[in-house]
Amino acid sequence: MMVNAADRRVTVTNEPPGPATLYIAFFDTADSFSANRAMMSQKVEMHDGVAQWVFGGLPEGLYAIKSFADENGNGKLDINLIGLPVERYGFANDARGRMGPPAFDAAAVQVNADSSISFELK
Repeated sequence: MMVNAADRRVTVTNEPPGPATLYIAFFDTADSFSANRAMMSQKVEMHDGVAQWVFGGLPEGLYAIKSFADENGNGKLDINLIGLPVERYGFANDARGRMGPPAFDAAAVQVNADSSISFELK
């Protein structure tokens, strides 16, 4: 089976006010998603309330995608004393989990040559 690799575009909206760096990560398996071992990741500065990434060379397939806005520049998603995020974050399909991140299947999208994926940070 031949796998095509092409550029894929991901747009994340509803970013927090003020300067922030957005991090985005692609996961190709449920195991890598639950272990937070991204197969591909990138960061970009926010501009005008929308951040866009183009991932080159990503093979077609099913990927869970997650992102967060690093508002204080420490390179991680900050949480409060009870473990809830205090910075905005989001998943493909605008997936939400209960008492933690969503399942791989909930945050997974089929990526192909025509892919243009969008989701919001909460």
